[in-house]
Amino acid sequence: MPVVRDLRVLLRLRNFRRLLYVRLLSQGADGVYQVALAAYVVFSPEKQTSAVAVASAMAVLLLPYSLVGPFAGVLLDRWRRRQVFVYGNLLRALLAAATAALMIGRAPDWLFYVSALCVTAVNRFVLAGLSAALPRVVDDERLVLANSLSPTAGTLAATAGGGVAFAVRVVASGSDAAVVLSGAFLYLCASLASLRLAPGLLGPDRHPARPRLAAALAETARELLAAVRHLAAPRRREAAWALVAMTLMRFCYGALLVLLLMLCRYALADTPEEGLRLLGLALALSGAGFFTAAVVTPWAAGRLGPGRWIVVCAGAAMVLEPALGLPFATGPLMVAAFVLGLITQGAKIATDTIVQARVEDGFRGRIFSVYDVLFNVAFVGAAGVAALMLPPDGRSAVLVILVAVLYGVTATGLARFRHR
Repeated sequence: MPVVRDLRVLLRLRNFRRLLYVRLLSQGADGVYQVALAAYVVFSPEKQTSAVAVASAMAVLLLPYSLVGPFAGVLLDRWRRRQVFVYGNLLRALLAAATAALMIGRAPDWLFYVSALCVTAVNRFVLAGLSAALPRVVDDERLVLANSLSPTAGTLAATAGGGVAFAVRVVASGSDAAVVLSGAFLYLCASLASLRLAPGLLGPDRHPARPRLAAALAETARELLAAVRHLAAPRRREAAWALVAMTLMRFCYGALLVLLLMLCRYALADTPEEGLRLLGLALALSGAGFFTAAVVTPWAAGRLGPGRWIVVCAGAAMVLEPALGLPFATGPLMVAAFVLGLITQGAKIATDTIVQARVEDGFRGRIFSVYDVLFNVAFVGAAGVAALMLPPDGRSAVLVILVAVLYGVTATGLARFRHR
């Protein structure tokens, strides 16, 4: 098969392999660190976790992506990307070790969150740098294949990192600090692996006439506003509606995830360790739903069109979410985790397709930056709303019904737009 042949050629490229090693170690460490944070915030036996604490943890993990992400490229075009990987991962290793020390020392929660926030903020630069560096190690002919392989491999590495975190936690008798230290070790390995790349290999090229940093940041802000105005034009209304629909569906998914966290912690399990295992199963099923969506969506969107497929996804969620969620029983909730993973990812793939097709190429990168901000802010906002509504054990019929109504509004609004 041509794809397999190209993949073999790709993996023979020494510098591509080295860059891929950096990605795998970096994102594997991210998976370890994120599971450790979730376990410490939500499932520590000595902590009486609240939905507010869960919302705070989500804000720490996601807001850096939203606030730093659109401006990361400005700095990455000024710093050597190889040095970003070396010093960025080294800094994260030190910060992760500091986080472990704060866990052991029972430091105030705000100090713990500041440390975690710094780790995830640096992550945005590393991930953006990995994408920006890829054309420097792969020829144009195989760049599309490399763009497909690298992020997918990184996602799998992050998932594997989550599995490593669970294994370390079992071996270390439930010590979250030990899990964080294992993540710090992987960050250090990623930093050392970066040293195998030549300092100037990954760019950026040096240009004598480069605007001052403040001017470049201001110009980036103006370009993002121009992208929003571009999206508001009548010819691109379909892309705008798809983004609104996806933002609402992401909000629903975030609210239900907080509800599931609280249910696993208190209502569905007798001990925190049992609750953590149950959450791991739910996340694995949701991941299976994501994978199924990648298989099903090309066929479904091809038959129905991407816009109608989003309507179908939102409509199915409106019906299935309360039917599976309101019993607040383990079996139906596990099924719901799979179904909502499939629906959410299916809608996202269709939204990506609509945006790519309807937006002019010169604005596409900026539109996806706006998309990224909406995606993560909706998730954090959902966690905040859920924190205000959920009782201590997570059983909230009101929240389940509210989410079903939002799914219905999304399906109805997008269907009416398409009808017009």
